[in-house]
Amino acid sequence: MSKLEIKIYGDKVLRSKSESVKEFGSELAPFLEEMVETMIVEGGVGLAAPQVGISKRMVIVNPDPHNSETLIRLVNPRIILTSSEKGSLEEGCLSIPGIRGNVARSSAVEVQYQDDEGRECNLSAEGLLARIIQHEIDHLEGTLFIDYLSLAKKAMIKPKLRSLMNRSNGEK
Repeated sequence: MSKLEIKIYGDKVLRSKSESVKEFGSELAPFLEEMVETMIVEGGVGLAAPQVGISKRMVIVNPDPHNSETLIRLVNPRIILTSSEKGSLEEGCLSIPGIRGNVARSSAVEVQYQDDEGRECNLSAEGLLARIIQHEIDHLEGTLFIDYLSLAKKAMIKPKLRSLMNRSNGEK
């Protein structure tokens, strides 16, 4: 099992809208497993395909990374229902290392998706799982958690973001 390279803020794949997965075959499951391995090694609770340079609508989420029973693979996910109740929590992102910020998100969501064999599935999630799903699906739209931060917080993190962008573009 090999670890995939995490794309860092500034890489254009992170700001692109991902394409739907149309081919469900023998290559999909191994790629999703590589994503799982990468997420675990990097210490994350979710990972979207664009974060490893693949602009396809695939995410993996696991609110308890040490428990394989809580791992969910979502292909072509879309949120069909969100709760009106919101909660704010600090978030970070493997593609934006060293930066964290409070983000308000719906406390519960309902998601339609396909599994790695193309079967239609539904999932109702609340709490941390709902938050992770929203964060990862945002990646499929080219949206990052920093887009939700206040102007004051954005101003504070601007130097760090510039540094990450330079790193992503191969500068030292």
